[in-house]
Amino acid sequence: MATITAADVNKLRQQTGAGMMDCRKALVESDGDFEKAVDYLRKKGQKVAALRSDRETKEGVVIAKSNGKTGVVVLLACETDFVAKNEDFVKFAQSIADLALANNVKTVEELGATALDGATVTDKVNDQVAKIGEKITLARFERIDAESVTAYIHGNYRMGVLVGFTKEVSAEVGKDVAMQIAAMNPIAVDEKGVSADLIQREKEIAIEQIKAEGKPAEMAEKIAQGKLAKFYKESTLLQQAFVKNGDQSVGQYLKSVAADLTVTGFTRVALG
Repeated sequence: MATITAADVNKLRQQTGAGMMDCRKALVESDGDFEKAVDYLRKKGQKVAALRSDRETKEGVVIAKSNGKTGVVVLLACETDFVAKNEDFVKFAQSIADLALANNVKTVEELGATALDGATVTDKVNDQVAKIGEKITLARFERIDAESVTAYIHGNYRMGVLVGFTKEVSAEVGKDVAMQIAAMNPIAVDEKGVSADLIQREKEIAIEQIKAEGKPAEMAEKIAQGKLAKFYKESTLLQQAFVKNGDQSVGQYLKSVAADLTVTGFTRVALG
């Protein structure tokens, strides 16, 4: 007799969308054989999706929302564009984001366990699996807290951005910076946010390029620092050229709004 664990039951639930007790009974009756368990559920008249783990969820919707000082991004993934564009599917994703804000949720695990209309979010997602017949996952959850948080959705729910500021900003300023992040995909707020490993890698690449150009070794370090400065200018938010006015950086734009205004953090979540 096979030992049926909670992880086994959850795996079958993810695959089929059937209820927990039904999945446990199916596994017991099938001696732990997942294929036989799916057949058992079907024979018992269960409405199951019988999804396989190798199905890819490259489509979906990204919902970004803020209540002013907290922002959340939820990525609800599915298999096809057809499902992603369904109005009910979008509303379901929005309800999950609303729930996250209302319940001060901090992690995707906590979100999955939070109650939504009498069941957990995980159970509701499984219900959607059974109803729609596609693999659906709560693929990603991000959160930002700051004095002011702007949420921005780009490209018909295909990307969501959150930006935290040191003080309250207008809707226009918040959207300007969020659109900058959406378009230019910076890796950090400024150079202090770039990992030491990435800096070392960029520096090593620069030095190798300099040597390949035949420049003296004693010049390599100085030139490499110049290349790093260019890297920061292209890849960090505050140093990037502002897309609405290339004559100033994003940091300079924010200073023009208020001398003590800057970005405390951001997140960018996109499909694919």
